[in-house]
Amino acid sequence: RLGAQIDTGEAHCVVKGGAHLTGAAVMSSDLRASASLVIAAMMAEGASEILRVYHIDRGYEAIEKRLTELGAEIRRERTEEF
Repeated sequence: RLGAQIDTGEAHCVVKGGAHLTGAAVMSSDLRASASLVIAAMMAEGASEILRVYHIDRGYEAIEKRLTELGAEIRRERTEEF
């Protein structure tokens, strides 16, 4: 979705580094995936929207505040889930 180069197999995936990432709307599926999507979104050019952030809230309290303090441009918006 973000333009990453990822090859998946039955029990593994290979992520090829150096890819130029582009902002996109993505949906988190669990805590670790959510954290990975936040990091990828911060590295991407353009805005990204991460849906279902309640997953990340379980493990990282006020993550948007902490990342903003480190220089990230991140904000939480209330949207309707689909």
